[in-house]
Amino acid sequence: MTTPVFLTVDTEFAWRHHVAGLDVDAIYARSLEPAGVGLGYQLAELARHDLKACFFVDPMPAITFGLAPVRRMIETILEAGQEVQLHLHPNWTTARVGDHGAAHDRFALFDYSLAEQTDLLVRATELLVEAGAPAPIAFRAGSYAANDDTLTALATLGFRYDSSHNGCEAPGSSRISLSPRQIAPVRLSPDGDLVEVPVTVIEDLRGRIRTFQLCALSAGESYDALEHAAVSHHAAVTIVSHGFELANRRGTRANGVHVRRFQALCAMLAEMRDVLPTTHFADRPVLALDHADVPLGPDPLRTRWRQAEQLWSNWISERPRSRRR
Repeated sequence: MTTPVFLTVDTEFAWRHHVAGLDVDAIYARSLEPAGVGLGYQLAELARHDLKACFFVDPMPAITFGLAPVRRMIETILEAGQEVQLHLHPNWTTARVGDHGAAHDRFALFDYSLAEQTDLLVRATELLVEAGAPAPIAFRAGSYAANDDTLTALATLGFRYDSSHNGCEAPGSSRISLSPRQIAPVRLSPDGDLVEVPVTVIEDLRGRIRTFQLCALSAGESYDALEHAAVSHHAAVTIVSHGFELANRRGTRANGVHVRRFQALCAMLAEMRDVLPTTHFADRPVLALDHADVPLGPDPLRTRWRQAEQLWSNWISERPRSRRR
């Protein structure tokens, strides 16, 4: 028995660069191709290791900046043989060029009514397809900010997968009515076609869970989480990253710790492909539903090592370089 791995990359304009007053080309560069370790670099590494990844693309900035930057994202991803699915940050709906983020709609999808969410999903899907993507069948809410109304809207619109449930963010941002420790795919209604594919979490300290995300787990934690899933015959593993995650927050310099984690993760997945094959949602892999999968348990030593690594990452990569006199 194999455990399919969904290696997912949330692909979006970072709102902070719009707030900083950057123009559209600079926002694209710092959000999608920062410091030479963005979309192009990640796609090349995936190809080198023969891995599949899902890029959840947010098309909503097209309302503000036009379709060209979204089309560029999509073409880059599809030409590399990877898949595009739908991501959505609704705050872009009323954003204006050059206003430093003053105009925006509500940030969390769960703050919209069912009818409003349905309309947003329809509009986002139309923009995504108009920019060159196939009709999406999978979705992830921006900041995981989905609720049960989101699932109702997705089912009504014919989506087959949602991947918004993240127990590490529940019940604050992630508001789908599932246990925070739910990591196995689950059909959301007996007669429905929509399957929730939760983000994988691990327990880093007793009673505290953490997202399986590049910037959140060390390479050692990622290896242990993958090994745990394989040995325990988990129904799926869902990993999160972002297009800008291998650079610092300003998008001006590579984050060496995160780059090494990404390289290590790709190598691990290539090594473990016989038991942990990466897959696309469009492949419609057979998923064992309603498993009682349990997150990887805590290891204090492993956690302390990651905390030390994270401190170094924040100190070196996020610290502004001093100017030479």
